[in-house]
Amino acid sequence: MASEPGTGTIDPKEAAHFGAQAADWWDPNGASAMLHKLGPARLRYIREAIDRHWDSDPATFRPLAGKRALDIGCGAGLVAEPLARLGADVTAVDAAPENIAVARAHAAQMGLAIDYRACGVETLREAPYDLITALEVIEHVTDPGAFLSAIARLLKPDGLLILSAPNRTARGKLLVVTLAEGFGRIPKGTHDWHKFLTPEEVGELLAEHGITVMDSAGIVADPRYGFTLGKDLSVNYILSAARQQAGARAAGAR
Repeated sequence: MASEPGTGTIDPKEAAHFGAQAADWWDPNGASAMLHKLGPARLRYIREAIDRHWDSDPATFRPLAGKRALDIGCGAGLVAEPLARLGADVTAVDAAPENIAVARAHAAQMGLAIDYRACGVETLREAPYDLITALEVIEHVTDPGAFLSAIARLLKPDGLLILSAPNRTARGKLLVVTLAEGFGRIPKGTHDWHKFLTPEEVGELLAEHGITVMDSAGIVADPRYGFTLGKDLSVNYILSAARQQAGARAAGAR
């Protein structure tokens, strides 16, 4: 069922900030250049999490065939399009209508059928999704708890959630805010360090909804290879989570 645009946990200032970057979102040297650089590491993690969760063959091209995916804070489609190519029936939402307009146009050029919507995740009322991705989004919402509550409502009992975010550490502040924004690698005003969440905080909020973090990795800069996956979560992290079944929760309580 289609949803009506609404605010929910959307911060209008954040939506306007990212909407202003819509025109060059797909330019690897534009305002979203850092997202393009993060892309390979993030997509590698997503693919490995998919294969691990559904025990799919890493060699298959469409491991998400027959599955429904939701990409939250989709921007102009840097993650939604790969999910569609992996075989998913993709719905993608973003707070900025400008981003959705660019995303729809680009998907049409690529011959991809993606259901793009300019709305908040709280407004969605359809059947749950097999896969939900929320990459570099939670640090921009007004209420992380309400945001994750909406995600939990939309995730199938056997579904997979993948979330990434900058970490609220001294290194995270130095590299993401002071240096990256200070030297123009990221548009100034993109981040408020005080709104960053630690992986532990995200895990605790998810646990309130019976969702357990299964795996996590750091996304770290390597001068030889660009951004890679590693064990250092102090700057930026990506995690996968799944709903803990009732039997498992009962066992854990004993």
